[in-house]
Amino acid sequence: MELPQGKYAWMVRIGERGQFVIPKEAREMFGLQPGQTILVLGDAQRGLAILPREQQSGMIARVFADAQEGWV
Repeated sequence: MELPQGKYAWMVRIGERGQFVIPKEAREMFGLQPGQTILVLGDAQRGLAILPREQQSGMIARVFADAQEGWV
């Protein structure tokens, strides 16, 4: 499968305890370290997103801004 430049995909297996390992290439690319806190967001239609702490506040602000547009 060929992906656009800057886009990546990895296959992982979910273990019996619901855990999975982020592939080494992805950890290195995004600077993820053991013990680091990450945020996992879920959307029933779009799937999961995993964000390192450095990106969390910006993403949360965007999520709530988008959600408020639909609120009355």
